[in-house]
Amino acid sequence: MTHLTARQLSELRASLEQQQLDIQHRLSDNEHYGLQDSMRDATGELSELDNHPGDAATELYHRSMDISLLERDEHELDNIEAALAAMDNGSYGTCHACGEAIPSERLTALPSTLYCKEHAPRQSAPFTRPVEEEFLSPPFGRTSLDERDDQNGFDGEDAWQIVESWGNSDSPAMAEGNNIDSYNDMEIEAHETEGFVEPWENFIATDIAGNHVTIVKGSSYRHYLDSEEGSYLLDPHSKKKRLSRPL
Repeated sequence: MTHLTARQLSELRASLEQQQLDIQHRLSDNEHYGLQDSMRDATGELSELDNHPGDAATELYHRSMDISLLERDEHELDNIEAALAAMDNGSYGTCHACGEAIPSERLTALPSTLYCKEHAPRQSAPFTRPVEEEFLSPPFGRTSLDERDDQNGFDGEDAWQIVESWGNSDSPAMAEGNNIDSYNDMEIEAHETEGFVEPWENFIATDIAGNHVTIVKGSSYRHYLDSEEGSYLLDPHSKKKRLSRPL
C-alpha cells in the first residue's frame, strides 16, 4: 500500500503525463532530431563517398550529438511509462529494490523514479573497447601458442617476426629496453636461435659427410665466447687452446 495521498498521486501523474507529452512533441516536431534524414541531405552533397571525412566533420559531430539526445529522450519515455504502470498496479512510491517507501520529496523532484536514493541505478560509462584488442592483449592474443604446452607450431608471433625482419618504424632511441644499440636487437626475441638447438650449432660447420669440423668465427661465435658459455677447446686452431695444454 502506498504512503502517498490521492492528491499527491494525482499531481505526480499529471507531472509524468506532461513530461511524456513534451518529449513526444519534441521528437515529433524535430523529426527525431533530424535522424530521419540521411547525412547526405544534411550536407547538401550528392554523395558522402567522394568527400574526405574532414569535409563532413561538423555534420558528423551534430549527428552523433543528435543520436545521444534521442537515446536520452527514449530512455526517459521508458522510465515515465514504467512509473505510470506502477501507479496503475499500486506499486508506485515503493522502491523496487528494497521495498521501502520512497520519500515524497524525491518523487516530486524525480517523478519517474522507481528506486530510493540508496538503490538508484548508478550511471556509469560502459566499458567498451574495440574488438581488435582481443588480438592485442596479451600480445598476438589467441594467435600466440608460446604459453601452450601442447603446441609448438607456427603462430602469430612467428608471423610478426618474419614481417619485422624486413624493418619497421621503431628505432633504438625509442626502444623499451635500456641496452638496445642496434636495429637488429630491437626485433622480438632477436637472439632466439633459429634452425638449431644448441648455440654452438650456429657456428660449427662440417663437410657433407659430417667430417672436417670447422669454426665459423662470426658474430654468433664471438657472442658465444663473450657470454662465457663456451670454451676455446672447441676450436682446433685456437691459440688459447694450445697455450692451455700442459707442458
